Amino acid sequence: MREKDFRRIALGMEGAVEGAHMGHPDFRVNNRIFATLHDDRAFGMVTLTPEQQEQLMRAHPDAFAPESGAWGRGGSTRVTLATVPEETLGEAMTLAWQNTENKGASKPTRKRSAKPVRRSKKR
Repeated sequence: MREKDFRRIALGMEGAVEGAHMGHPDFRVNNRIFATLHDDRAFGMVTLTPEQQEQLMRAHPDAFAPESGAWGRGGSTRVTLATVPEETLGEAMTLAWQNTENKGASKPTRKRSAKPVRRSKKR
């Protein structure tokens, strides 16, 4: 698999757009990142739940690993492009998209007033 394949699969998700984050491409839905490409373009990342991450790592240990630190423990999953089968990446990308799509849909939107609220000063 190559960078262009990762990008094609990510942008194939409904409502997905490409942006940039910290100097590398990211893929978003509802303005939330569900996948990224690493700077070296040899790896990508998909946003999974820890349970989904564990299942994919068990089934494809040469293709999936947790990202480092707290992000990895939270489900951010490194994808090795050279070893991941396209169908498997499609499944992982779909999970990441669904996780992010659902998270964005449940977040309430705040309405802002037209005028800023002035607070009185205590004397």
